[in-house]
Amino acid sequence: MSGTDRTRPGLTPPTDAVAPVRHADAPAPGELLGAHYDRCFGCGTGQPHGLHLEARAGEDVSVRAEFTVKEAHQGAPGLAHGGVLATALDETLGSLNWLLRVIAVTGRLETDFVRPVPLGTVLHLDARVTAVHGRKIYSSAVGRIGAPDGPVAVRADAVFIEVKVDHFIENGRTEEIQAAMADPDQVKRARAFEVNP
Repeated sequence: MSGTDRTRPGLTPPTDAVAPVRHADAPAPGELLGAHYDRCFGCGTGQPHGLHLEARAGEDVSVRAEFTVKEAHQGAPGLAHGGVLATALDETLGSLNWLLRVIAVTGRLETDFVRPVPLGTVLHLDARVTAVHGRKIYSSAVGRIGAPDGPVAVRADAVFIEVKVDHFIENGRTEEIQAAMADPDQVKRARAFEVNP
């Protein structure tokens, strides 16, 4: 998909990029990754109209995720909004960083919409890191309708940029950052990621 059947300037890793390496403490294949923040539109359970996307660790540096297109996710009558589909891809691609044990943010996301996704559809998403170059993490994803081997509906290539937790402290809303940092699970996650060189 990425770099082989289409060229995307800025999304193709440089020639001196390295293969991704799954961190020794990464979640085991099949393990549910959980929400990184309860109010996240993509994965949080505290967002009533969110995607409630569930991602599981895959083999190597890959993840599998699912979400069901609901009434609140439509654009045209009865069809998923393209921005919602891009969000599902972005959330799935972002979940890959759990396997590298780094904190990273989306630097660039390029999405192809292959076919409409009807309301009520379960979208099966597969993503993998393809290369790492310094702080840049190159990855790709594909979303299929109805089954892991169903017809391709969407696909994306992305570059994530590794950051430190200070990125969120300095740029986020203070009261929400403080609440998240008071959550023992969030503190544990932040510390686990911060020890990664």
